[in-house]
Amino acid sequence: MKMTIGRFLIMRLQQMGIAHVFGVPGDFNLQLLEQFHEVEGIEFVGNCNELNASYAADGYARMNGVGALLTTYGVGDLSAVCGIAGACAEHVPVVFISGTPPLYAMEGRLRVHHSLAEGNFDNVRNCLKEFTVAFTRLTPYNAVEELDRTLLACWREKQPVYIQVPSNITYLEIDVPEHRLSLALPASDPERLESAAQRIAAMLAKAAHPVLLVDMDADRSAITSGLAALVKKCQMPYASFRTGKALLSEADPRFLGVFNGKASKPEVGEAVGHSDCLIATAPCYLEASPMVVPDGLPVESDVYIRGFSVTVQSEVYEGVTASELIARLLELVPPRTAATRPVVKPAALPAAIAGAALTHARLWPRMERFFRKNDIVIAENGTSAIAMTDVRLPEGASYIVQNIWGSIGYTLPALLGAQMAQPKRRSVLFIGDGSLQLTVQELSTILREKLKPIIFLINNSGYTIERYILGMHAKYNEIADWQYTKLPGVFAPDAKVLVASAGTEDELESVLAQADKADTACFIELRLDAFDAPQGLKSFGPVVAEMDYGPRGPQRKM
Repeated sequence: MKMTIGRFLIMRLQQMGIAHVFGVPGDFNLQLLEQFHEVEGIEFVGNCNELNASYAADGYARMNGVGALLTTYGVGDLSAVCGIAGACAEHVPVVFISGTPPLYAMEGRLRVHHSLAEGNFDNVRNCLKEFTVAFTRLTPYNAVEELDRTLLACWREKQPVYIQVPSNITYLEIDVPEHRLSLALPASDPERLESAAQRIAAMLAKAAHPVLLVDMDADRSAITSGLAALVKKCQMPYASFRTGKALLSEADPRFLGVFNGKASKPEVGEAVGHSDCLIATAPCYLEASPMVVPDGLPVESDVYIRGFSVTVQSEVYEGVTASELIARLLELVPPRTAATRPVVKPAALPAAIAGAALTHARLWPRMERFFRKNDIVIAENGTSAIAMTDVRLPEGASYIVQNIWGSIGYTLPALLGAQMAQPKRRSVLFIGDGSLQLTVQELSTILREKLKPIIFLINNSGYTIERYILGMHAKYNEIADWQYTKLPGVFAPDAKVLVASAGTEDELESVLAQADKADTACFIELRLDAFDAPQGLKSFGPVVAEMDYGPRGPQRKM
């Protein structure tokens, strides 16, 4: 059938499940934006800048399975690079679409604006090449094949892709196939699948202390529900890396806690380190969460599951799709009984003390009781993310954090994307004042879209995580002292927003009670001492300083 190139692109995005595309208008993508307006069921969400748009697309993808971003060539593309690199590092599938100069201009190497004006159109592509798994420049002759190839690479490899769409071709009609874009994953090699599954099932049958260790790719490979069924059937305890937090229920009595290498709680490190059948789902080895037990000895997983392969006791089985492997294991393993483990309940929290200054030691245990089932909880890199490591989330909660790339300011635009993807779920964001100042403009978009998140601003007068690494009293870790509670009124004067500030324990109780009942967006400033921090951060800072600067670095003078 006949269809314009732009309409075909939009149809394919919709077939992937994308209903919102984030970005910034520019003259090279306006014609494509016109076509978005002509189609029902998909919406362009204009952002304040392209960096924020890339973060929003990332947050959307984490809650939707895949996201999309639209910029204009050159200035827009390069503004989004940091967010695309983060999606690459964290295995988040984002379709990055760039409206480029006309095809004749690019092929003729003409000197045009938004370029270096020397006829070179490979430089921007080369920048994005480092952070994407596929690239294409659409033409009337390759649009069908190239678009499908690139979108499937994004879906299967769970990485960003980069698609250039010249401004003068989107209204051209081409022949397009009638079939939908098939997102089905390749089938496993039957013999490899059966051999691996039988071997793992036999290991589980013999194991006295099997443990599952979950990381983020369990989510990207869409096997979390299968893993939940497996641990239930096998009565298998499980832990998660910080990068895999809350992918499986943290309210289940089988949940051990977060495995954080040497910094793990003793019972978590003991269970993982002494398992006689350790199954790990593609752990990401970070300096912040090395796969070692408390005594420093390496942990070798008996089973190591990736998206399309599995390693069993050092033997690699290629061509085994993770979802099919888990499904086959559920057929093979018999139900298992185990001693009933008590549900871990938080310790009793002392009553709030009127007038007592708010501290991290008291804040985070209190927040654990604030969360509801099915909340989307988002923690900014630094103070909030470290504090949230040992906070147990309720059943059905989702957790977003950018532990690997660690770009501060990521979470506010990511909140926008996550809420656009799942607007019926309550979203709760914790973001520091330093991080907020990087991407605060997107608060206006959140309020413009009439979203209703609960945003907790951790106001501790600067970069607390940096202070504990180096420069506790240094000026470079200080930031401007904004009047944060006035921001919602500046960005959206007509929006209904619960705005509050708390610096004492009783003030916190008051604002939490209001936020829990509010049917509006909430912007709550939490005032904490500049030199207070969660205990995990106090331990984390010196470790990072030792790694970054060595034992004779400047931190030894502090």
